Parts: sequence; structure tokens; C-alpha cells
Amino acid sequence: MLQAIGLTSTPRRGLRAAVDDLTFEARPGHVTALLGVPGSGKTAALRLMLELDPGRGVTYFRGRPMHRIPHPAREVGVLLGDVPGHPVRTVRGQLRMLCAAGGVPAARADELLELVGLAGLRDQRIGTLSLGMDRRLALASALLGDPHTLVLDDPTEGLAPREGSWLHGLLQAHAARGGTVLYSTADPKEAARAADRVVTIDGGRLVADQDADDFSRTRLRPRVAVRTPHAARLAAVVSREARAARRSVEVVAEAGGRLAVYGSSCAEIGDTAFRHGLPVHQLADEIGDTGPTAARGDMGPMDPHGSADPGVSPAPLSPEAPAGRGSGKGGGDPRPVARASAPQSVLPIRRRPARGPLHPLRYELRRLLGVRTTTLIMAAVLVVSVGLSVLLARNGHAPLPKVLAAWPSLLPLPPAAVGAGLLGALSFGDEFRYPALAAGRGTVPRRLGLLLAKLAVSGGVAVVLALAVVLVSAETIRLVYGHGWIHVPPNSLSLGVSWAALTVGCAWAGLLAAGVFRVTTAGVAAVLAVPVLVVPLVQMVLTGPGSRPIAGLPARLRELMWPRWPHETDRWIGLAVGVLAHPVGTALALSLSVLVCAYLFTGLHGRVRWRPQRAAGSGQAS
Repeated sequence: MLQAIGLTSTPRRGLRAAVDDLTFEARPGHVTALLGVPGSGKTAALRLMLELDPGRGVTYFRGRPMHRIPHPAREVGVLLGDVPGHPVRTVRGQLRMLCAAGGVPAARADELLELVGLAGLRDQRIGTLSLGMDRRLALASALLGDPHTLVLDDPTEGLAPREGSWLHGLLQAHAARGGTVLYSTADPKEAARAADRVVTIDGGRLVADQDADDFSRTRLRPRVAVRTPHAARLAAVVSREARAARRSVEVVAEAGGRLAVYGSSCAEIGDTAFRHGLPVHQLADEIGDTGPTAARGDMGPMDPHGSADPGVSPAPLSPEAPAGRGSGKGGGDPRPVARASAPQSVLPIRRRPARGPLHPLRYELRRLLGVRTTTLIMAAVLVVSVGLSVLLARNGHAPLPKVLAAWPSLLPLPPAAVGAGLLGALSFGDEFRYPALAAGRGTVPRRLGLLLAKLAVSGGVAVVLALAVVLVSAETIRLVYGHGWIHVPPNSLSLGVSWAALTVGCAWAGLLAAGVFRVTTAGVAAVLAVPVLVVPLVQMVLTGPGSRPIAGLPARLRELMWPRWPHETDRWIGLAVGVLAHPVGTALALSLSVLVCAYLFTGLHGRVRWRPQRAAGSGQAS
């Protein structure tokens, strides 16, 4: 059972609210259509129900509002547009990534590919899918958690009739299994054909809440569509003959020389046009839409605010007593219930932070490895690094660590560090560009688990890339210049720690900067700013007059600690201090500290809300 009570959107300055005190329900085992013309508030109502936009009111999904549901994807499946996935990710890869986000077994992805008819396109790139196939993928994403309720915003928009019929068949099958389906549409014929119940809204207010049979009787009427260059003359002739024969015929003139004739037939209109010598270019039977006001004919008068006649006493709507309507398909009451159920104290709807993935590490690994960008960047880094290493070894002037790291003095950073920084920046940059975790919000959840998973994965990739560069460069140099050129330096451990720390620091700097500024280029800029801007400032401080050495720091730290750590620990502390004492290490540490603080500040900024105390007795919402 889905119950929306008193939904009211927050109006923009100078504009009225897109949704105003909207109350209705969608029953389990039924497909409910939310019908309205474009701009009537359908999408705004759905976003209020899902707590994606601020406003007032409450929506219960089987008795619980959205923010009280522990795992929303397992209760409510949402389709608010196309799939916001990376265009080069495969269909199967996208679903498997979302399975990790929703805590669903990966085998569920293959089951849904079979269900929505995409099993043969599982290795197809998302960017190459047609509109119909993309909509099938979006529906599969909504069904991943096997939800009880489906909420879809105009799912058949732009689809061919065959695709639309298939989609409605799937929705009916979901409802037949006891699920609740609510979808929005602007086509009254589609609503009458595919839904069990139709909720009509206009201007953000409830107009009618009817079952499909009542809706078809009160809203849709058969008519004859006529197109003729003499529309005015034909309309006058048809009206005159209908009055003479005392028949109820209504003629409505439309644009482009078209007429809509209610209460007549194609044969009668054709005979009339023939007798008067009027050419007819089109003559066809249609089902005409009389507009949302037609449904009010059986409802009694409406006041200017959209409420029913004060003489009518509709039953109240509450989570415990859902309404006084019949439970069968033919027991619908067409009376609007918008004002009847609005509570005296309407709950505010706050836009809450998006939830993170339930398995963040698994999600991040599938996100990283699901696109070929990662492989291309790592391959490019290896090729450039090997080329630079061969050139540096040929000159014979560069030290061996610089040769193996492919770091000539002309470059501010080695290719491996730049590549690690780029991969880290893409970790958050792609999330904001293709927000798969919070598509309706268009943002990325700032959760500690997701951040730690991204730091761990990006750091691991950076270490793998650094190690691969050194090993491949060493083997290439040995192949080109012989075995005598490569030797193991005595301080290989400290060099290895420094090399790994450099690449990991660059990866984290790119990741955090992209998370703060929400764009990949900001992460790359932060990585390049470390050697170009921060390192010269650090060198000025470290080499300035009055600077003191920190030799012997590990031993002094061991004297302060209790219990005393073993002497072997002094060596590792010395390595860490040596890395941080280097200008590049100090610059990276300072940059990472600033970026971590900025990330935490931007993450907490949207959560802190100062709410002044209300005076006694002022609890009524204005």
C-alpha cells in the first residue's frame, strides 16, 4: 500500500507550488496511473513522495515513510528517467555494480537481464543502446532489490507502441504478484488501457481518483475526427441538421481545419459533406479526451481551492484507515479526497543525504574495473614510463631510482604519479558525471564507508601501477642495455616506500579534490599543483634560516611511549619521517590534510540546519 497525504512542494519565489495538498493512494495488486498534462505536477509529486525535493506532507510505503525504510531499494523501485550509467560500461556490468550498491547477489543481474529481454545484449555498451533498450535497463535497475512498490515517471515516453505494451505487461505482472505500481503519464488513453486505477491531477491538485472503468466513462468519449478546407461551413451544416433532427451532436473546431464531432458517426458526417458539396480529407473514428474537468461531472461542484462541495462528507484517509473506497476494481469513488485527509499538522519533507552502497568496496571495484578507461590509463602510463626510462638510461647521467621511476628532472611528477592521480580523480569525477548511486538527486552520497573504499581501491591501484612501472622499466632496460646495468641499491627499502607513498598520495589528492569540487579536472589540477605550487613553498620553509634537523626523532618517541616498542619499529618510523621530511612528501601531506578538511566540511555543510524555537501554540504550518 502506498499512501500520499498532504503533499505540498516548496514554491519558488514568485511562483505557485507545483504540488498543493495532494492526497491519494495506490493499492497493492493494482496498477495506478498518475495522470496529468505536462506541467501539472506529476514529476514533482513523485519526487516529494521519494523525499528527493523539500516540501510538506508524508508518503507511506506499507506504513513507513521513505527515510524510515532501512534498505529503500528492497522496498521501492524507482525509475525517474534514463539510466545514468557510464556510456562505455556494459549492461551486465552496470547491473552488477548496482547489485553491490544495493546489497543484492550478483546473480540477480543475470536473472533480470532474462526478465527484461536484455540477455542477448548483456555485453553491449550502455551508450549504444536504443531508447527502448535503455528503458528496459532502467526498469531492470528498479527491480534489482525485488521491491514491493514501483514508482515510475512516464516510463513509456518516446517508446514505440510495441515497447510500451511490453512495459505495461511487465507492470501488470508485478501487480499480479501482489506488488504496488504507480506510474505517471500524460496520455489518458494509455491510462484507461493499462491502469486499474487513475488518479488525475491538474495544477498540482487532485481532480479525480477513479477506477479505470469510471475514468473511461467520464473522461473519454467516442468522436469523429474530420479534416476539411471548409471546416466552418461543415460545422455549421452538421449543427443545423442535428438541431433539425433533434439529436445531441457537439462540434468542436480545432486547429488546422480539423473538427471533432461528438454524438455522430463517420457515415452521417460523410453523407452531410457529400450533399453540400464539401470536400473531406480525413474522416475517422477516435476516442476523444474531454480534459480533466470532465471527470468532475459526477463529483459535485469544486471550490476554487480544488476541494469537494462542503455538502459532501468523504471518508478520512489515514495510514490505519486508508479510505472509504471499495477494494474491488469496480468499487471506485470518483470524488476527490485532497482536502478530506490533509492532517492539521503537516510534516515537513526534508531532502536527506543520499545513502551509500551497502558493499562499498565491492561496488568501487566493479565501478573501477567496469570501464576500459582504467586499463587505457595504466597502459599509457606503462608505455610512457618505459620510453622515458630507456632514454634516461641511455644518457647515463640520471641515478638508477630516477631511471626506474621514469622521472626526468624536467617533469614535475613522474608519469606513474600523474596516472595514479588521474585514476583517483576519475573515482569521484565519474560518480558526479554519471550519478548511479543517487540518480534522482544528481549527486554522490558522502558516506564514510564509500570514501574509505575509494581511498583503499585507489591506493591499491596506485601501488600496483608504481610496482608495474619499476618492474617493466627494469626488464626493458636489462633487455636493451644488458644485465650489468641493473643493480639493487642499498637503500632500496626506503626508496620503495617513498615511491609507493608518492603515487598513493597523488591518487588520494586527485580523489579528494574531485570529491570536493565535483569534477575530474579539479582532481588533476590538485595533483599538478603539489609540485608546481606547494613544493616551492615548502622548500622555502625547510631550507630557510633557523631550520633545525629532526635526527634521532624515533628514539626520542620510543622513550615517551609505554610500553616500549621494539627497536625494529624505529626503522619504520625513520622511513616514514624521511618520506615526510622530503619537500615533496611534506607538500603532499599538507595538501592531503587540507583536502580532507575540505571534504569533511562540504559533507557536513548540507546536514547542519539551524531551526529557531517556535513560540507555544505556533505548531500549525503556515
